[in-house]
Amino acid sequence: MSLVELMTSDANMLSPTGRSRAAVVDDFARSELFDRTFQEGMELVEETAAYLDGDGRRESKLLSRSTALAYAGESMKLTTRLMQIASWLLVQRAVREGDMTAETACEVRYRLADRKIADEAGNPELPIALIEYLVRTDKLYDRVLHLDRRMYLDEPGEDAVNPVQSQLDRLTAAFRL
Repeated sequence: MSLVELMTSDANMLSPTGRSRAAVVDDFARSELFDRTFQEGMELVEETAAYLDGDGRRESKLLSRSTALAYAGESMKLTTRLMQIASWLLVQRAVREGDMTAETACEVRYRLADRKIADEAGNPELPIALIEYLVRTDKLYDRVLHLDRRMYLDEPGEDAVNPVQSQLDRLTAAFRL
């Protein structure tokens, strides 16, 4: 791989400019970034499930009625968001393993929905562990949503300029003299 290809490979991975969306999806599914994101997502799903089935269940029984209701609502939001993340990651893994084509993965039904920012006031009596899982899940969701938008939905205009590519083009032109 040439220096120019090496320097632009990460920038091009998530930018469909000059490449088909399917090629971008296929490249991402085989990337180290995907490996790390998949690992983190699946570990978070397992940790959260263990908490909700163990310590979380015990903690929820000690809460006041109104806080227990808030706990139930937040735990449902948490599990829903984690399942959305896991589903998205599993689609990417299916592309990697050849069980799904990259073209199929580009279909709208596999996209993530924008995350609605919740009222941050919340219930101060919720267990800190639940709040920590909510924060971790929201951060991961935002990162995966960013990947999803970059790979599938962002449409660079004809005038869109990749600053890295622009600089590399200038360097290439300068050394051709």
